[in-house]
Parts: sequence; structure tokens; C-alpha cells
Amino acid sequence: MSECATSLSHREASYHAQVQRDLPRNFVANLAHGMLGLTGFRLMHAPTFVPAYVFALSGSKMAVGLALGAQFIGMAMSSIWGATLIEHRDRVMRVVYGVGWLMRLQILGLALSAFFLTGQWALVAACVFLTLFGFFGGMQGVAFNFLMSKVIPVNQRGKLIGLRNFLGGLTASGVAYLGGEYLVGSNAFGNGYGSTFMLAFILTSIGISALTFVREPQSLSVRAQPSRLTERLADIPAILRGDRNYRRFFFARALGALGTAAIPFYILHVGQFVSLSGATLGYFSLAFLLSQTVSNLMWGKIADVSGYRLVFLASVGLWCLSAVLLIFGGSLALFIVAFCGLGAGFGGYQVASQNFVLEFGKPHELPMLIAVSDTASHLMMAVGPLLGGLIATQLGYAHIFWLAVGFKLMAVVMVWFIHEPRHRLGPQRVD
Repeated sequence: MSECATSLSHREASYHAQVQRDLPRNFVANLAHGMLGLTGFRLMHAPTFVPAYVFALSGSKMAVGLALGAQFIGMAMSSIWGATLIEHRDRVMRVVYGVGWLMRLQILGLALSAFFLTGQWALVAACVFLTLFGFFGGMQGVAFNFLMSKVIPVNQRGKLIGLRNFLGGLTASGVAYLGGEYLVGSNAFGNGYGSTFMLAFILTSIGISALTFVREPQSLSVRAQPSRLTERLADIPAILRGDRNYRRFFFARALGALGTAAIPFYILHVGQFVSLSGATLGYFSLAFLLSQTVSNLMWGKIADVSGYRLVFLASVGLWCLSAVLLIFGGSLALFIVAFCGLGAGFGGYQVASQNFVLEFGKPHELPMLIAVSDTASHLMMAVGPLLGGLIATQLGYAHIFWLAVGFKLMAVVMVWFIHEPRHRLGPQRVD
């Protein structure tokens, strides 16, 4: 064996030894970050508080679509830029931490704007802060997922994600119920929505502090020098041509993301049949988040045993069935059951779409693989609410729900033809 090969083998052995040695510490740090961070973020992402707040300010379905779309436009703008910030670095923890705090400051801005602004100015501020929240969130998503791929072995990620989402979601479910019942319902501190967003800021801020305990190994290989954004954008066609299975995942995730067009309108559809009081918002938030929480233990177990391909297929199928139930439901009980299925299905889709990508390509390719799939997903999630708002205004909610189901079924077909990455020696290259 050559001296170079011996040196590389030694570095790889040292790298994996450090990962195993620091695994308990890194596992707990990620778990603590998830439990508190996800609690706050799920208050922001639940299809209740933000859509209801924007609708209360504007009275417009299109405004809801625009505000939610602005968030994902911000995410789409920054994902590939986020990859260029980390793919030449031996360690990425400082980037994760810095961008994470910038993301959280936007939640603080949204909360303060709710307290101190009204009417049109409050709506404009909400759109601005949601856009910036998405912008920094897109960067953090790439950096954080790459960090996790370094410190958590593939056969432990499902367990971590399942426990993290379970504990974070369990806390979020209780907080969401209390937020709807006592903060929004009683208009706490003069603005119930502002109080809810402030609580989200506090929880996510405590959560990110846990990441200071992570011990990150030095990467085995990185790009020789920083790359320009334009250069990496030009590389996208070659990346998609290079691996047939990654290409199928790329389009499947984009279709699944387009299926999220209906999410902001779930609660508005229900509002046609039941009164959307603070308590009712709490019930539906609890149903959505608690089912998402409990199901994550199952999705994590399936991922570790069988891979994320199966998680994607099962969860998106459940998501579709629950959307159909929502369309035909007409009572509070049926709607709550539908929200339980929507939460579990959407939760599984998120787990699969965010982590399946970590099993494609080589380690030094991961930042761009993550960023490219994230960008497609975020673009579709930006277009989706705008499309949904237009269709809901012109044709009604059922039409956008059926269209979303169609997109999700196409995503299922795409993933059906993906070969499970864990059963292959390496990415399937196509000349």
C-alpha cells in the first residue's frame, strides 16, 4: 500500500473513531437542540398561527399565500449560497451557530411587529420578517444537515430524529394548545399572536445554545477553495445528470413540496364549518403537532431499519388519504382526525425529504446535494401558497386540496423507482 493510501486510511480511521467517541455527547446536544428548537419552529410552521395571523390582518386568502410564499422564496434564494459558505471549510459549526441566531432574530422581529404595528404596516412587516426567516433558514438547513451527517452515523440518525421530533413535538403540542387557548384566546399582553411568536423566539434561542456542546470532527475532504455562487449554479445540470436516483429524489421532493400548497388553507377550510376561536385553534394545533410528534418515533425506527425511501412512500400516502378525509369531512371530530393524519403524514415527509439526501453522493459532495434539493423544494413551497391562494379565491379550497394530492401521488411514483441507497455500493452514475 502506498504512503498516500496509508495516510488516508489512517485519517479515515481517526475520523470514525472520533465520531464514535463523541457520539453520546453529540447525540444529547442535538437532542436538546431539537427538543427546544423544534418546539419554537413548529409554532411558526404549524398551519394555524401564522396563516390565521396573516388572515386576521388582511382578510385575504391571497395575502396568506403571499406571506407564506415569501418565506420559502427566502429559503430558495439562500440554500446554494449556504453550500458555498461551508463546502471549503474543515468545520462548519461557526456557520451553523451564526446563521441560526440570525434566523431566530426574525421571529423576534415578527413578534415585536405584532405588538407595535397594526393594519397594513403589520402585514408588510410580517412578510419582510417571514422572508428573512426563510432566507437564513435556507442557509441553516444546508449547514445543519451537513453537520449532522458528520457527527451522527447513518444507522443512528433515525433514532435521533425520531426522539428529537418526538420530544420537541410533544412539547410543541402542549405549547401550541396553551398558545391557542390562553395567548391567542385571551389576547395575552395585548396581542395573542405576538405573545405566541415571542414564546417561539425564546424556545428556539434556548435550543440553539445546546449546539455549543457539539464536537465536530475535521472533514476528510473539502473543496480546495471557496467557490462562487454563479459557478455552483452552473454545476447543477451536471449534478442531476450524474446520479439517476438522486435525480428522481430531486423531482420527487419538488413535487412533494408543491403538494404543500394546500397546507396554509387547511385551517381556513375548517373555518367554514366550525368557529375558529382561540380554543379551536389550540385543538387543531394539538392534533396536527401531537400526531406529527408521536409518529416520528415510528418514522425514525423505519428509517434505521429499512431506509428513508420507505418512510417517504408511507408518509406521503398517509398525507394524501388524510387530505381526502379533510375534503369530505364536515364535523369537528372528522376534521380533528384528518389533522391527525395530516400531521403524521407531513411529519414523515419532512423526515424523509430532509434526510434521504444525506445518503447520496460522497461526503464532500453533500453540501451541494443538500442545497440543490433544498432549493427545488423551497421554490415549489414558495410557488405553492401563491398558487393555492389564487385557486382558493377563484374556485374554493377543495380544488387546491385535490391538486396537491395529485402532486404528492406523482412524488410517490418517482420515489417508487429509486433504488434504496443503503443497498448500493455507491451512487449510480449515468454517462
